[in-house]
Amino acid sequence: MKLPTKEIQMRYDYSKIMPWFRRKASRFLGKEYYITEEEKSILFATIAYMLNDDLVAKEMNFDLNKGILLSGPIGCGKTSLFKILRYCKFPRAKYNIVSTRSVVTEFIRDGYPVLEKYTNAVAIGELVSPKTYCFDDLGVEAASKFYGNDCNVMAEILLTRYDLFVEKKLLTHVTTNLTASEIEHQYGNRLRSRMREMFNVFGFDNFVEDKRK
Repeated sequence: MKLPTKEIQMRYDYSKIMPWFRRKASRFLGKEYYITEEEKSILFATIAYMLNDDLVAKEMNFDLNKGILLSGPIGCGKTSLFKILRYCKFPRAKYNIVSTRSVVTEFIRDGYPVLEKYTNAVAIGELVSPKTYCFDDLGVEAASKFYGNDCNVMAEILLTRYDLFVEKKLLTHVTTNLTASEIEHQYGNRLRSRMREMFNVFGFDNFVEDKRK
């Protein structure tokens, strides 16, 4: 993914937005938020997505009608980025962030109603609209059992959210350390195929520095 040329028309002045974003990110993290050359295009695209900038989307070849699957090595800042975007209150950053490990822990404790919680979102006594979620660290959760029944919890949730994506344009975001082949191995070809329809894949390079150090 390449940064757009300065000559194209854009909806916003990114020469002002990017420094502002970095200041906000540094304030949120409590330390300097630095951006390497390798990260600039991913960060630019993600911010343009959250601003709903269709002109940049066309130039950088991503779809505003899909969610984001943000992949990359451990410690490259995937989770922090989604938290910072929400902190900055970008127009499209209205999502709940939940770790896949927490989802599976809920499932083991409470059973199959948890699947409904993250798909149809049925509240007590009334039906509420499904929520936009960012499922963090897809792949770290293990296949779980509930009363002896095997259930790939995140696969079931994402398959149902795919149906909602097709029917109701419901968006889902995901962060993961897994490669495409690893996703297929862990969740099956059926889900991987649907994920191609659901997500724009924004990927950090494997040599990006571990920011946790």
